Amino acid sequence: MNMKKITRESFHKKENGEWALTKTWTLWYNTISFSEIDSISKEIRSFLTPDMLSRKYREDNKTNELFGHCYHSTQAMFIMLDGDNREDIIPYSGKDTLGNIHWWLNHNGTIIDVTAGQYDLMECDPPYEVGKPTKWYGWKNRLHKRSMELVQLIQRTDLICTDQNGKIISKISLPNIL
Repeated sequence: MNMKKITRESFHKKENGEWALTKTWTLWYNTISFSEIDSISKEIRSFLTPDMLSRKYREDNKTNELFGHCYHSTQAMFIMLDGDNREDIIPYSGKDTLGNIHWWLNHNGTIIDVTAGQYDLMECDPPYEVGKPTKWYGWKNRLHKRSMELVQLIQRTDLICTDQNGKIISKISLPNIL
């Protein structure tokens, strides 16, 4: 296990059209080994809640608690596996036969799918056969805050927000026992 740091910067557009840094979210975490994938996947699933979802996924999530959580669950696993420093862990996505986009990781041909269980309640299979390597959503492929929050919940660490001058403006801490 190695201690690592991830950051997510927020910007706003100034009147002159330039982008200005407004705050930075920072999270320290420990990387995990491949032998921990099953236990960490289970832990990720235990922390998934409807408020983590975009509105468009909430209705289907009422009857399938994993539905809509594949992106941030996959990205959280990617972070903890130290995916940014490993060329052999690749995010994949594909459209299933119902038209839903699904995300998972591919490690040298092995599928790592935290939310595969959602397909037990659907009338189709995960779209592994049609999936392709895919860059993360978002501006400059930056991490989603939901993904960082999942890592924080699992690792029970602090999520710190600083302003453009490095001054701490908020700190989200978790109790050791949830």
